[in-house]
Amino acid sequence: MIKELKGKNIAIVAMGKSQLDYHLSISHSKEYDEVWAINSMCAVVKADRVFMMDPASRFFDTFDAGPQTQVMRRILPRIEIPVYSCEKDNRVPAIELFPLDEVVEKMGCGYLNNTIAYAIAFAALNEVGKINMYGADFSYSSNIHFGEMGRGCCEFWLSKCMSKGIDVAVAASSSLLDTNVSENEKLYGYHRLEDPPVVYSKNGDLKTTQFSKVEIKNEKPVGVSGRQDPIKVKTTNGLMPVEPNQY
Repeated sequence: MIKELKGKNIAIVAMGKSQLDYHLSISHSKEYDEVWAINSMCAVVKADRVFMMDPASRFFDTFDAGPQTQVMRRILPRIEIPVYSCEKDNRVPAIELFPLDEVVEKMGCGYLNNTIAYAIAFAALNEVGKINMYGADFSYSSNIHFGEMGRGCCEFWLSKCMSKGIDVAVAASSSLLDTNVSENEKLYGYHRLEDPPVVYSKNGDLKTTQFSKVEIKNEKPVGVSGRQDPIKVKTTNGLMPVEPNQY
């Protein structure tokens, strides 16, 4: 456990499209005590730690990481902040072994099926005060099962963080924890009613009220599979999630 991290405000930045919300937050003077980059986001953001749970050989010796390969080959040998991974590699002097034993023993769980989940578990272990999630969208067009697996694991660990009293915030455009779902459609079943209940926070406590009694600014309806006809969302600036070939 790293004592200096206790109570800190942390941003975890992954490679999904809602990473744009992180950049927007920085341009609007939002500050974080530390920024943790997932994989090749270390080449994009000014990070304090990197989580790269695949062995470095995946980037140096294969092309399994797809478009991440070249940028990781360039940056990993010269990066000077901690890079948490599953094994050491002489080509990346900054690699530190992820504290797997400590996480599993102290958190009482070994459900870790993607790199972002490891970062969240690390935050829980070190008792940070707040986690801000960016780019953890798990919207893979060619591998839906992988996306569902990863999202489920991350949401599980975020729930564990909440139960420990850690505040959790998710990028407004992210699907994680149904954040980008319209307020009047978040509660399944009730979303079919003309005036469904919605959840809101009052003095730190969660309560419900009718949707008609709530004023929501900048509301953007989002199609949700299985609840209404899906809405096709156009991509912006050619930015697409990294499609995993192997995992």
